[in-house]
Amino acid sequence: LFLAVCAVGIGGTFQYGYNVSIINAPTQHIHKFLNETWTSRYRKDLNPDVLTLLWSIIASIFSLGGLCGALVGGSMAIRLGRKGALLMNNVIAILASILMGISFPTGSFELLIAGRFLIGINAGIGLCVQPLYIGEVAPKHLRGAMAMGSSIFLTGGILTGQIIGLRELLGGEAYWPLLLSSSCFPAFAQLVLLPWFPESPRYLLIDRRDELSCARALKRFHGSSGYHREMEDIQRECFALDGEKPRKPWQLFTDRGVRWQLVTVIVVTMGQQLSGINAIYFYATYIFKQAGISAAKIPYVTLGTGGCECLTALTCGLLIDYVGRRCLVIGGYLLMTLWSTVLTFSLTYQELYPWVPYVSMAAIFAFILSFGLGPGGITNTLTAELFIQSSRPAAYMIAGAISWGSFFTVGMLFPFIVTGLRQYCFLVFLLECLLVAAFIFLVVPETKNKSFLDIQKEFHKRNFGRNA
Repeated sequence: LFLAVCAVGIGGTFQYGYNVSIINAPTQHIHKFLNETWTSRYRKDLNPDVLTLLWSIIASIFSLGGLCGALVGGSMAIRLGRKGALLMNNVIAILASILMGISFPTGSFELLIAGRFLIGINAGIGLCVQPLYIGEVAPKHLRGAMAMGSSIFLTGGILTGQIIGLRELLGGEAYWPLLLSSSCFPAFAQLVLLPWFPESPRYLLIDRRDELSCARALKRFHGSSGYHREMEDIQRECFALDGEKPRKPWQLFTDRGVRWQLVTVIVVTMGQQLSGINAIYFYATYIFKQAGISAAKIPYVTLGTGGCECLTALTCGLLIDYVGRRCLVIGGYLLMTLWSTVLTFSLTYQELYPWVPYVSMAAIFAFILSFGLGPGGITNTLTAELFIQSSRPAAYMIAGAISWGSFFTVGMLFPFIVTGLRQYCFLVFLLECLLVAAFIFLVVPETKNKSFLDIQKEFHKRNFGRNA
């Protein structure tokens, strides 16, 4: 089971974290490439406004690709299987790497844009299908810890990208095409590793009606003596579905039986993206400078933020099946509310005392730790747990579309929010964190050690009334 998580993670959420991270290091080198290419092609200098537009397209088209990937990921998981969809997804990653790698020698920034779009599609599919696979192969007493594998590999991708992007490695001017095309290596790794592991047993029995293959897969994952309990659980769910086919995303919006599950997924997914984590990274460089850290050393300090996320993802993975989902996610949002308050005050009085920037630095790391301990890791886990087999792929498509749409919206609006409110932008995020914590406290039951059918029964009363 542990090795299966590693095999799906290296080409799944790792790719998302890695490709979000590596685009920051070569910013100036890509600007230079755009200027030189434009001058060579059109015999005139590139207008600064056009340069800004081109760079914005290169940076933001990744999220547009992610949205497209999220919208097709669920369908791929149904048609090709969870394992088949992940394997096919690597072909997209390799093609994207080739396009980004040859953009510089061919003098074509259009290939760079196309490559970023394709690697965005790859990330969108991976974020949809990987947690789907892990959630379906995990036994209920380990489901939380295994589902945290998605978050661990995502944060590991961010940290790896930050390290590889250092100027001593591939962050130098001569190597940026290699940096952007290096995402082919996780893709090749998954193509080698994943075929050794079985398809999702739930998919084999419930979707494909292949009981023999399901039993064989369960024996691989749980051993010859311990697979019967999992087999019985899957058979109960199969019987309850009574031959129901996988559903389309729009069907979930009209089904009263999943109303509050869908509302929960929408709220927690938007809450994760709008929690202020992007604002933290935006302000990090400014705060590090105020604390007296030289510009040359800031990339190394920034590694600490990536290390924080990795540490909390691992910690959350160890705690989630003991403490429970509700406690961790509510606690995470409440702690983020506290650190948002501290940051608002410390940024307001940043110039007043020499020790205040260090309070801001501590608050930044504490905010990231709080995010990773709750919202950062548990959101995907909840999406897997709140739906039964026929609705789960469609739920991931909806969650993915909302996540990428929110990511894109925050990217577009955030500069204006910061410009208008400055440090008081954290008051907006403070309010959002409080509201999401309150919603989870009032609506979402604890899902620890419960089967998918048990969780569905918990929501049945809320969906159809207390007397249902």
